[in-house]
Amino acid sequence: MSPKNSLSADQLAYVSQDEQTREEALRYHYQEILQLLGEDPEREGLVKTPERVAKAMRFLTSGMQQDPIGIIHGAMFKEDYRQMVIVKDIDFYSLCEHHMLPFFGKVHIGYIPNGYITGLSKLPRVVDVFARRLQVQERLTTQIKDCIHEALNPLGVIVVIEAQHMCMQMRGVEKQNSFTTTSDFTGAFREAKTREEFMQLITHGR
Repeated sequence: MSPKNSLSADQLAYVSQDEQTREEALRYHYQEILQLLGEDPEREGLVKTPERVAKAMRFLTSGMQQDPIGIIHGAMFKEDYRQMVIVKDIDFYSLCEHHMLPFFGKVHIGYIPNGYITGLSKLPRVVDVFARRLQVQERLTTQIKDCIHEALNPLGVIVVIEAQHMCMQMRGVEKQNSFTTTSDFTGAFREAKTREEFMQLITHGR
């Protein structure tokens, strides 16, 4: 696994922490947050809220401890196929690192094999690994692309993400119908004709 996809020193320290200790600390701090917001954490509806939020946040950031390259390497197969492979409309949910509010949408992935393919289910799993971290959409797009490129060494990779951001819709400018689209690509997809073919295929039938 290359440095860009490996765990940082802080993340390794996080992984080594005792699970029960970490969850207890999260519960405690979320109880403190409720009090700072002017709520009563002892009232019926909130008694178990710190515990629930702690478990939810651990799940929503669980990608920090997972190896996305290993997921692809776990299902790599030699195959003499050099046409475009596309997995589109992959649902994802992530947390914006600026406000810790959700952003969610669809990921579309295309790659052109160079001797190896991977199991189709592995690409959505890679998306989940990177989405289940505190993120920004731009970095999420590039991380997915870089992971596939490094693991498979294909002739080209392209990733397009279309997402809605709650930090824009629930607060701030409050633009409820706004979408953000990002893309990143390598190799053969640098050619406009190849990118256009990919875009036509992912939008076909809409």
